[in-house]
Amino acid sequence: MACDEPAGLSGIFTRQNSASAVSLDFEPDADYKFVETLEDRYKCAYCHLVLHNPHQTGCGHRFCQQCILSLRSLNAVPTCPVDKETIKMHEVFKDNCCKREVLNLHVFCKNIPDCNSKIILGRYQEHLQQCLFESVQCTNDGCGDQILRKDLKEHLSQQCKFREEMCQYCNRYVVLVNIKNHEENDCPDYPVPCLQNCSQIILKKEIEKHHAVCPEAEVDCPYKQYGCLVKVKRGKLADHENSALREHMLQILDKNSRLEEQISDLYKSLECKEIKIQQLAEAIKKCEKEFRQFTQLFGKNSNLMVSTQALASHLDKSARLESQVKQLIQMANQQQSKLDLRPLFDTIENVKQKIALMETYDQRLVVLEGQSSKHDLQINIHKAQLNKNEERFKLLEGTCYNGKLIWKITDYKMKKKEAVEGRVLSIFSQPFYTSRCGYRLCARAYLNGDGSGKGTHVSLYFVVMRGEFDSLLLWPFKQKVTLMLLDQSGKKNHIVEVFRADPNSSSFKRPDGEMNIASGCPRFVPHTVLENTKNTYIRDDTLFLKVVVDLTDLEEL
Repeated sequence: MACDEPAGLSGIFTRQNSASAVSLDFEPDADYKFVETLEDRYKCAYCHLVLHNPHQTGCGHRFCQQCILSLRSLNAVPTCPVDKETIKMHEVFKDNCCKREVLNLHVFCKNIPDCNSKIILGRYQEHLQQCLFESVQCTNDGCGDQILRKDLKEHLSQQCKFREEMCQYCNRYVVLVNIKNHEENDCPDYPVPCLQNCSQIILKKEIEKHHAVCPEAEVDCPYKQYGCLVKVKRGKLADHENSALREHMLQILDKNSRLEEQISDLYKSLECKEIKIQQLAEAIKKCEKEFRQFTQLFGKNSNLMVSTQALASHLDKSARLESQVKQLIQMANQQQSKLDLRPLFDTIENVKQKIALMETYDQRLVVLEGQSSKHDLQINIHKAQLNKNEERFKLLEGTCYNGKLIWKITDYKMKKKEAVEGRVLSIFSQPFYTSRCGYRLCARAYLNGDGSGKGTHVSLYFVVMRGEFDSLLLWPFKQKVTLMLLDQSGKKNHIVEVFRADPNSSSFKRPDGEMNIASGCPRFVPHTVLENTKNTYIRDDTLFLKVVVDLTDLEEL
């Protein structure tokens, strides 16, 4: 995995030995066990560890890139710790020749003796990502166990307490530690005993339906309204009805007798009211007769005051009698309406007809709901297909077939924030091809860095994807690849890294899955350089990356 120079060196060191950088890297400050004793010429003159990104001074000594920067920051006039000569920064250059030699030194895997692999230093990190004896964390949520990679599959499928297992009753997947709680509280198909002690085992979702027909459930006697207060188990209800038939008939006769007596009393009350109405009517007639007599008397008598008082008295009496008559008539009508059951029967018949009509409406509504659900399902299927086609058309419109990719990354700040928070660690470009029937490729970027560049750099990788014509192409992929961050000022101060695909790496073999392991630059560009306002790599929160595949000697189908 190749990396670029930090921002502090980009304008200081003279570029020499700048042939194509190999796509390799390793973690500095780690305890590596070299197969052969590490020669002094591969050790840093300052930290005495294996050289990481070696740079050579004018006096001929080699230092790690970070060490040469440390010497410069500690002293205004840095001196070589070996021969005490002044280090002139314009004479310091990146020693790519030494870097290649260091990256190709053989080391043992850190998991020795379990793993006896010998790997070149530049492929050490790549080996650890595949080493069967490397300790990795279980991927199940809630499980923090560390397991050897070779045992991970067995742990996930058989040992992890946080793996998902299928509920034996409802066939839903539930985390193993929660499965008993799920069965007892949430599973609708969990068998439970009937609460009425009928010895039947019923699914939890059907328990209420069962209680409505359970033969052991206690129910009221159907003749409760006639006075039978016995509670009996549903299964013995018929026996109770047969055994208590005589009592039930007597209760019904007794209630009918009481109803007949009530009706008789109502008729008698009505007759009394009618007699009283007749009496009042006669009293009214008498009052009217007296009123006429007083009227005649008033015409003959000159005593106006006495006549007026007598007239007022008779008028008040007449009004009271008339009010009483109206009340009695109203009461008589009410009593008669109580006894008249024909309107009640008519109302009941109307209600029955309405209920029957509503039941037919319910049946039609169920049919219509079923048809509506089918239509909704078809519409959703068509929508999904349209969305899939639209995405495919957009992909095809933006696809390049000349081995070149211009990748526009918008909303850089938001996407980097998502990477820092761990929500979206990496993003992929759209696929591009070396020709119409060529290799299918894409780029992958970690905006908050990956591996040795995490938190400080943007990491950029090249990915070989599975294509439609892989069976006709030559494998492994062997072309030279150029990765670029484009300068948007027009001055073409692009940041460029070049590497040639390693035919021995699994990253460039024919893909078995959707894509191979990415290969590229974990330290492609430092954040300090990319986000520096003096540079023009980001404009309007947008940056452009370019990937170019050398098509030389590549036979086109």
